[in-house]
Amino acid sequence: MIEAGDSSGALITADFAAEQGRDVFAVPGRIHDRAGRGTNRLIASGAFPMVSTDALLEALNLEMVNRQVAASRLLPANATERGILESLGDEPLHIDEISRRSGMSIAEISASLAMLELRGQVRQVGGMTYILARETSPGYRID
Repeated sequence: MIEAGDSSGALITADFAAEQGRDVFAVPGRIHDRAGRGTNRLIASGAFPMVSTDALLEALNLEMVNRQVAASRLLPANATERGILESLGDEPLHIDEISRRSGMSIAEISASLAMLELRGQVRQVGGMTYILARETSPGYRID
């Protein structure tokens, strides 16, 4: 809830939600503003004060979801992708050289490169030449 006066219908709904064990969130209001009285009362009676988006993520335990999404973007989905990522570096590499270094067929590499490119882990820099995407290289490389 963002604003609510003392007798707001939104307060009634929030009270019912709290009675049913639901989480109630409220943005703190100015103490001298009538529209902020209801939300401040909710906070005083146990509603989660929303002072930032990080507070919301923490209250809903969504920080771990964001970390899992970030990790899944960086981690290879299978052994083929792992081999490709280990073959690539900061210098552009042709698909034939990736095949030679990884020991995998061009067909196998090509399909995985397309998925890695969609996830933003590699970039094609022209002529079937690939490079690790900048945000991937520090997070993935295990040297």
